[in-house]
Amino acid sequence: MAFQKEYLDLFLVPSGLIIMFGYHLYLLYRYLKVPHTTVMGFENNDKRAWVEKIMLDDKKNIDTALTVLGSSLNGATFLASISLSLSFLIGAWMANNSVFSSELIYGDTRLETMSIKFISLLLCFMLAFSCFVQSSRCFIHANYLISTPDTDIPVSYVELAVIRGGDFWSLGLRALYFATPLLLWSFGPIPMFATSIGMVFLLHYFDKNTKQLHRHQPFVKGKKPYEMLEGPSSRKVPIESIVM
Repeated sequence: MAFQKEYLDLFLVPSGLIIMFGYHLYLLYRYLKVPHTTVMGFENNDKRAWVEKIMLDDKKNIDTALTVLGSSLNGATFLASISLSLSFLIGAWMANNSVFSSELIYGDTRLETMSIKFISLLLCFMLAFSCFVQSSRCFIHANYLISTPDTDIPVSYVELAVIRGGDFWSLGLRALYFATPLLLWSFGPIPMFATSIGMVFLLHYFDKNTKQLHRHQPFVKGKKPYEMLEGPSSRKVPIESIVM
């Protein structure tokens, strides 16, 4: 039986998705087991110190904290709007897909395959929208906790809200990253597979952390809340004990 170009979709598209899923499973393992080797774990370590400084300093810097949370909230809201707008755009493409069914595209251009492409893209954008909305919810909750006057709310509650908002933010971005190869699938399975490989290398470069973490000291009034992990008067401690 002669080879047909439709067979490329059956091999390259699942291979590209497996590569993307495999990398993110590996990243999830590192984030849960050795978080200091990932950028997200590095940022979470600094977020915990920031929240502790804000909550235990008699809330003198509450205006700065609300400004920071407001910026994160505005960013999450903007990305949620972008994701929803892209979902509407996919609906318009589904109504007129003559461009993506051209003979110039080397791959499967049947109506059923085109529908799968559009539905996959729509799912990614809707997932991104949901994650960014949840991120906004967490940042709003942290805003309430920090701005509550004369409260005995534990610092861990605010840390959980801020870090969870960042986690939902990262998940929304991952959904958009997955949408990029699926978008290029509209131009054929070869661009989709090549983009998947390039995306994994690019994400690995940006997701890994090679910097040494700061040693965040418990906050004491009148003293600096944290100092560098290495210094002339500081001793080295295992990074794992700092993160965990």
